[in-house]
Amino acid sequence: MRYFLDLSFNGKNYHGWQIQPDAISVQEVVERTLSVYFRTEIKVTAAGRTDTGVHASQMIAHFDLETKIDSVEETIFRLNSFLPKDIAIEDLYEVRDEAHARFDATEREYQYGIVLNKDPFRIDVAHQIFHVPDVGKMNKAAELLLGYKDFQCFSRSNTDVKTYYCDIKLARWEFEDNFLTFTIRADRFLRNMVRAIVGTLLDVGNDKISISQFEEIIKSKDRTRAGASAPAQGLFLTRVTYPETIYK
Repeated sequence: MRYFLDLSFNGKNYHGWQIQPDAISVQEVVERTLSVYFRTEIKVTAAGRTDTGVHASQMIAHFDLETKIDSVEETIFRLNSFLPKDIAIEDLYEVRDEAHARFDATEREYQYGIVLNKDPFRIDVAHQIFHVPDVGKMNKAAELLLGYKDFQCFSRSNTDVKTYYCDIKLARWEFEDNFLTFTIRADRFLRNMVRAIVGTLLDVGNDKISISQFEEIIKSKDRTRAGASAPAQGLFLTRVTYPETIYK
């Protein structure tokens, strides 16, 4: 039987989602906890990989069991009692045996947060800057992303991806109460893509490059022409969407 695990985590203490040979990861902790609780080796497959220090308010992963879970509520409660404070199980539900957390996802949404004053309570979950960039210019540049598919210029170099094509459905900045939030939604994302986009859009907002230069960067497919990646702590995976056909 296949189950989808809906979880959230603060990525500060982890070297990303995926298991690493010499560093602690979210996947390692989740698999170890599930294996102890169900008394059998459990492997999980997630909707995607988050980098070191990146957070998730929603990550979906699937795993298989030979027997049906009797009480979902009790299982969630007990798993959360075993997990560290920075990882939480939000939901757990049975899906069709062929459902796949990664390949069946139709959309993923990320948000990047920037606080515009010194805020000790957000230091681990937002990027701090001390001036207000031109949000209007950044939104005009962000709109251009919806007109392109190839985002090699925002991809980490030397990756083994087969295609740099992504279908971006939404890219928008919002500014409220000294806090900037960038929301981006697409069918898929390349490694480091969101942080590279945010860093380059900040260059637009800080008048380091123009909106037309931003578009030329996209067309160039050259990572060296894009801006520096924004720091990891401001990035959250916030939503993963699936078709109704995966559910039982």
